[in-house]
Amino acid sequence: MTEAATSWPVHGRISGPIVMIGFGSIGRGTLPLIERHFEYDKARFTVVEPSDAHKSLADQHGLRFEQVALTKDNYREVLTPLLTEGGGQGFCVNVSVDTYSRAIMELCRELGAFYIDTVAEPWPGFYFDKSKSQGDRTNYALRQDILDARAANPGGTTAVSCCGANPGMVSWFVKQGLLNVASDLGLTTPEPKTRDEWAALMREVGVKGIHIAERDTQRAKGPKPMGVFVNTWSVEGFVSEGNQPAELGWGTHETWRPDNARDQEKGSRCAIYLLQPGADTRVRSWTPTAQSQFGFLVTHNEAVSISDYYTVLEGERAAYRPTCHYAYHPCNDAVLSLHEMFGKAAAVQEQHHILDENEIVDGIDELGVLLYGHEKNAYWFGSQLSIEETRRIAPYQNATGLQVTSAVLAGMVWALENPEAGIVEADEMDFRRCLEVQMPYLGPVVGVYTDWTPLTGRPGLFPENIDETDPWQFRNVLVQS
Repeated sequence: MTEAATSWPVHGRISGPIVMIGFGSIGRGTLPLIERHFEYDKARFTVVEPSDAHKSLADQHGLRFEQVALTKDNYREVLTPLLTEGGGQGFCVNVSVDTYSRAIMELCRELGAFYIDTVAEPWPGFYFDKSKSQGDRTNYALRQDILDARAANPGGTTAVSCCGANPGMVSWFVKQGLLNVASDLGLTTPEPKTRDEWAALMREVGVKGIHIAERDTQRAKGPKPMGVFVNTWSVEGFVSEGNQPAELGWGTHETWRPDNARDQEKGSRCAIYLLQPGADTRVRSWTPTAQSQFGFLVTHNEAVSISDYYTVLEGERAAYRPTCHYAYHPCNDAVLSLHEMFGKAAAVQEQHHILDENEIVDGIDELGVLLYGHEKNAYWFGSQLSIEETRRIAPYQNATGLQVTSAVLAGMVWALENPEAGIVEADEMDFRRCLEVQMPYLGPVVGVYTDWTPLTGRPGLFPENIDETDPWQFRNVLVQS
């Protein structure tokens, strides 16, 4: 640890065992935050992980290490004794890939154990299953599966779904950013207390849409080697979501959509998807440091949940809904890795490498939300966490990782304080409490207005399929050629 443990607040007590599924970059980074901020029985803290690559770190911290891959055939047998050992109320922290979130979440709720994850994850094979329809491979479908579980068994022990940086933290940023813009516009509407009131405020403010606008400028000491996928977080996770269809919450202000756009057929139908991979789909966006930039329209749970949460219904008709999607510029090495991968017909490189805190020279992960289309044009609110700050305050992770792990911490605290909330999404949680827990780990958190729009500097030297009457149409955001 970089500072004495006594300088960190203890947010609660976990009375039962802790089971961490996955010990990759996020699991290893979450570990010291759990140690700092909770009282618990270390003898009942178990890591479940198929690889022993980082077993020595678990040993160093005195944790039990179970080297096993969870499957649909063994997950109950493996997890049940671990989550019930010694009494009390257990806590399952699922930060893995290739484990079915709904199945594990439902087991935890049967056992009365808390649960949290950072993504709605399927069993292996889902992302690249050519027998599935494109709509069935979307994050909309994965989210709907979790919502179906909630509808089938409402209430009960708290299970927090999709609570990392994004999805997760960015939903809390949306609420704070919305309040900031409302205040700056001179609106006197009371702070919302319900989902309907939040949606009404978003509509009153005049927000047409939201970009989850991110720029990762972290740089390694050496250049990316050929044949290696380099990233600042899970390569498996990025490749999986990057090969899903590009996907976005679809706003009521939109007048045009791509020819290859398709509708969903179940649930609220608040989102559409494109018949092309998200990591090969570019959009125009903006962050304070990079200013205008290209990002990738990678599918993410929050693009769907945010649009859904802020929908104003009149009967069964959506009278108002903001467009919402990810606009992600990963670190430059990851951009090169994607270029190399898609150049080989999306065949992922055999070697994967996550840049750790020791090999990064400098840079920040600038992650926030761009609320656009209102009277003040656009407002970015988010975190500008640097690798230098990360090294100072938390071990075993880079800036990208700390934005995720600190959100896991905040979600765990909220679950302990709201133990019978049932299955919840980040949009439904107390954003003030969650940010209060997370803020010490986010570096500068800033709000910046910009006069940039997707039409800035256009039209250029060539004809473009744009709508000059409304800068914030998705038609202008999507890079079409």
